[in-house]
Amino acid sequence: MIESLFTTEALVALVTLATLEIVLGIDNLVFLSIVTARLPPEQRPSARRFGIALACVTRIMLLLSISWLASMTHDVLWSFSVRDLVLIVGGLFLLVKATMEIHAEVEGDDGEINAKPAASYWGAIAQIAIIDIVFSLDSVVTAVGMVNNVTIMVLAILIAVGVMLVAANPVANFIERRPTLKMLALSFLILVGVALIADGFGFHIPRGYLYFAMAFSAGVEALNIIVRRKPNRVVDGE
Repeated sequence: MIESLFTTEALVALVTLATLEIVLGIDNLVFLSIVTARLPPEQRPSARRFGIALACVTRIMLLLSISWLASMTHDVLWSFSVRDLVLIVGGLFLLVKATMEIHAEVEGDDGEINAKPAASYWGAIAQIAIIDIVFSLDSVVTAVGMVNNVTIMVLAILIAVGVMLVAANPVANFIERRPTLKMLALSFLILVGVALIADGFGFHIPRGYLYFAMAFSAGVEALNIIVRRKPNRVVDGE
C-alpha cells in the first residue's frame, strides 16, 4: 500500500491534485479573510486556524463518503440534485455576504474609522462552516474525478490545508491593510457566488475564467500600489 505511493504515477497525481486543491482553496482563503476581519484582532488568528481545520475535516469526511457523493447527482427536487441545491444555496449565501460586506465598507467611509461592527467569534465560525461545505464539495468532487486512490486524495488535501495555514494570516493582513484589494476580494466572492449558482442550474463556468479576471485585476492594483509608493515626481519646467 505504502510502496504504491512512491511510484512516478502516484507522485505526479499527488502533485497535480495538491496544486489543484490549493488553487480551489483560494476561494476559501479569501472568504476566511473577509469574515475574520470583523473579529477583534486577538481572535482573528485562532478563528482562521479553526476555520481551516474545519475545512480539512469537512473535505476528508466528504472524501470518505465517495458512494454518497456519487448519489448526490440524482434528482431530488424537480430537476435539481442535492449537489445542485447545495451549490445554489452556497452561491446565494456568498452573494448576500459579499454584498453586505461591500455595503458596510461603503457606508463606513463617512469619517468614522471604527464604523465596522464587531462580529461574534462563533458567528464567524458558523459562516465559515457553511461555506466550507460548498467549497469542499466542489474540491472533493474534482478530486474524486481525477484520482481513484483515497490515500493520495487525503494527502493532497492535507498539503493544501498546510499551505492555507501558512498563508492565512499574511493574506488576511495584506487584504485588510489595503481597502481596494479588499473590495477586489469581495467582488471575487460575488463572481464565485454567481458561478456556483450557474453550476447549480447546469451552466458550468470554468473557474479559469474567474481566476484570470481576478489575477488581471490584482495585477492592475499591484501596479497602482507600486506607483503610489514612489515619491512625487517633479514635472519638467516646474
